[in-house]
Amino acid sequence: MPQIFALADVNAMYCACESVFDPRLRGRAVVVASNNDGCAVARNQQAKALGVKMGQPIFELKDLMENHGLVVCSSNYALYGDMSFRFMQVLAECAPRVIPYSIDEAFMDLTGINTVVSFEDFGVQVKAKVAQWTGLPICVGISTSPTLSKLANHGAKKYPATKGVVDLTDRDRQRKLLSLVPVSEIWGIGSRISKRLEELGIKNGLQLADADPKWIRKHFSVVVERTVRELNGIPCHDDLLEVGAAKKQILTSKSFGTPVTQLATMLAAVTTHATRAAEKLRGERREAGFLSVFMSTSRYADGERYANQQGLTLPFPTADTREIVRHAVKLARTLWRDGYRYNKAGIMLSDFREPGACQSDFFNPIEDTDRAKGLMSTLDRINSISGKGSVKFGREFHKDRSWQMRRGNLSPAYTTRWADIPVVKC
Repeated sequence: MPQIFALADVNAMYCACESVFDPRLRGRAVVVASNNDGCAVARNQQAKALGVKMGQPIFELKDLMENHGLVVCSSNYALYGDMSFRFMQVLAECAPRVIPYSIDEAFMDLTGINTVVSFEDFGVQVKAKVAQWTGLPICVGISTSPTLSKLANHGAKKYPATKGVVDLTDRDRQRKLLSLVPVSEIWGIGSRISKRLEELGIKNGLQLADADPKWIRKHFSVVVERTVRELNGIPCHDDLLEVGAAKKQILTSKSFGTPVTQLATMLAAVTTHATRAAEKLRGERREAGFLSVFMSTSRYADGERYANQQGLTLPFPTADTREIVRHAVKLARTLWRDGYRYNKAGIMLSDFREPGACQSDFFNPIEDTDRAKGLMSTLDRINSISGKGSVKFGREFHKDRSWQMRRGNLSPAYTTRWADIPVVKC
């Protein structure tokens, strides 16, 4: 049975979140500004039609605000994080497997679901449920690989006649849409690569799909080769979902191996997730200004359900694991409710900044010190050499580790952990 993927994507997420709770904004041009209302970081379709550009300084939009009714909203990451959590929860109610990709989009594995409902009807149902439960407008693209589902989602946004849902599982429809899409619009093909491809005569998606994968790998990279294979319906999602564009957020979350019923165990799990999120953040060479924590019980278990999320703006943008863990643990304590059997918890970091981009305050430093950065760099180097988790924070050593994923058939880490290198006795 072939794998089928769907991509659900919120239309202009930040602007949509603002419009959900302020009906006066519906149908109007809306822009969400960066911190301190510096520049535009999100625009809805009406704002784009007025010519507002991403990153455009807010002071340049004064004329549009006065004469064309453009509305500028200050960024509210607590709202966006919570709405993202709700959006992902709705998707989890609809599909057996959900793979979050960013704060406003997620892949769903729909393999075999067409034995119950057609793919297009499923997309319509998901779109309606998200709208009913959260108020967020979404588009759904469905196809035989993540890259093609991304293409289908693009078609769902671009062509109003689709009503926001495109089933692109048919090969002929795939090729027709690929012929209409510039190569620069293909997921994983950036501006630099698209220019090189165009110079070689590959100007649209169909031409890229028909290119020889081995030739593409030789002249570009294995990532572009995988994109070609995905355009031909061969899923390479385990690798592709780790690539993608610059991240808007970092999410670390796993279902527990066994339900968690003790606060100390939950705090150990949250600490582990926070540690991993901080490592990823430093790997992106970014600092985070906003942190949120969530936890939930299983929707399949008997008894009363519980799911909640809470976030906060960090005192200063940071990539220091100690700071992130400290605030994550505080949030987890406020979310915890006795008497539940929790099956999942996670950490989300957002509002990313360039290290050192924020101006320091005379009395309160708002950036990690050189000493703190050196400590985190040393920690990362040790863990990269000896294997992730070689150096841990104390709370991670809680005696109850049953919350971790069950991996009874896990093979040794032959190439990444010294202790697992095979030993041949002569």
